[in-house]
Amino acid sequence: MCGRLFRSLLAGSLLLLASYAALAASSSEVEVRNPQLVAADDGWSLSADFSFDFNARLEEAVTRGVILYFVVDFDLARTRWYWLDDKVASRSQTFRLSYHALTRQYRLSTGALHQNFATLDEALRMLSRLRNWQVLDKAAVRNDETYLASLRMRLDLSQMPKTFQVSALANRDWSLSSDWVRWSFAPADSRAADARATSDWRGNAEGRLLGEAR
Repeated sequence: MCGRLFRSLLAGSLLLLASYAALAASSSEVEVRNPQLVAADDGWSLSADFSFDFNARLEEAVTRGVILYFVVDFDLARTRWYWLDDKVASRSQTFRLSYHALTRQYRLSTGALHQNFATLDEALRMLSRLRNWQVLDKAAVRNDETYLASLRMRLDLSQMPKTFQVSALANRDWSLSSDWVRWSFAPADSRAADARATSDWRGNAEGRLLGEAR
């Protein structure tokens, strides 16, 4: 009797976990576009674009005062054929999307910084454009090596009130996330590409100035 009860509970738990796994697998409503690491004065900065379907349920939650937490995760690893990949860096940045009824404005915040918007579309447009996020120090990578960079965006339900977490886990409208997007990153090649782009820009600018002088 106890054995049958245990097997029944175990089967139910496995079915529930499989349902959550299937829900997570089908929740790629965020698309990561044009990720790139650019050399900066103090290291390397990350830029990317995100395209996502902000559905009516999420819009209703925000307008009713629920804060939504969007997390951007970045990983960098050194690939090794003889062993597991060596993780070089792991960074996360949280963006808080909220609505203030008194001012009738939407607010997008990260850390101590925030910006207000008159409409939700304006706030989402800013959220979809990640620019100049420094994720690596100069000493973190070597020019003579190639790395594997990974990036994703997700709606983090764990930071929401408990009452929302229970219902959100079983509702696909709340499963807003992207798959991990991975690309090869070679510091030497990236620096050379930046140098060529700068040279081309200067050449074009000088050509325009000479043309205007004539």
